[in-house]
Amino acid sequence: MPPTSNPTLRQRRLGAELRKLRERAGLTATQAAAHLGVNQARVSMIETGRTPVSADRVRATARAYTCTDDSLVDALAAMTGRRTRGWWEGYREHLPVGLIDLAELEHHATALRVAVVIHIPGLLQTTDHTRALFNQAVPPLRQYEIEHRVTHRIKRQGILHRDNPPTYSAVIHECALRMGYGGPPTVRAQLRHLLDMSELEHVTVRVIPFGSDSFPGTGQSVDYVAGAVPQLDTVQLDTHHGCEFLDAEAQLAKYRFVLDRMETSALKSTASRDLIHSIAKDI
Repeated sequence: MPPTSNPTLRQRRLGAELRKLRERAGLTATQAAAHLGVNQARVSMIETGRTPVSADRVRATARAYTCTDDSLVDALAAMTGRRTRGWWEGYREHLPVGLIDLAELEHHATALRVAVVIHIPGLLQTTDHTRALFNQAVPPLRQYEIEHRVTHRIKRQGILHRDNPPTYSAVIHECALRMGYGGPPTVRAQLRHLLDMSELEHVTVRVIPFGSDSFPGTGQSVDYVAGAVPQLDTVQLDTHHGCEFLDAEAQLAKYRFVLDRMETSALKSTASRDLIHSIAKDI
């Protein structure tokens, strides 16, 4: 397969996982190339995601690296081939690459856990709420840039409405529910939508109220995206410079702990819906 100059997050992750297997086997790139019957440059291209590989090549590589985790190997083999021509590819020339990567990551997720403090989670936002947020972007966005971002975010929400959707668990601080983005009509519609989404069997919404005696974490929004196996989980953080993706084992463990603690601090689902309904009535 010919190399690609702009590998997707999924292709880069596959290469990174193959590099981890090589390093655990104690092999240098040169030694690995000798085992696999290729040159060192090809090993490097595979590990950076720039050269797509076949499922057979992944399995052969895992054997050469003495990996005996069949579940992981199967999951890596399923990630092979050229990039998926998902709907998000139509936005590649219009949006930052991190947003394209996020849509692809969510598309392949088996479960999602989200914690937010200031904003409603993106997958639970209304169109008007989303547009109000992007109108506040710094530096300001042009109108066509706002519309690209709005339609991209709304299309991302399709994963919650497809057949066999991933489970989705959101912890939202009361602060986010009381922010006035877009004005009272937009806020009321957003809260009603949040209530409707929380009724879906695979969606859980829980609120950390003002007055809670504990609040773990730093207040940073966290998206935890579960892969086919735990080793392929990813954390996505929103930053002022764009999306940041983390996948080191220690990082994943840290954010699982933070999310567990935040869920412990939150109200149960029924009490959370009651609070959301009360706030909507008061607006």
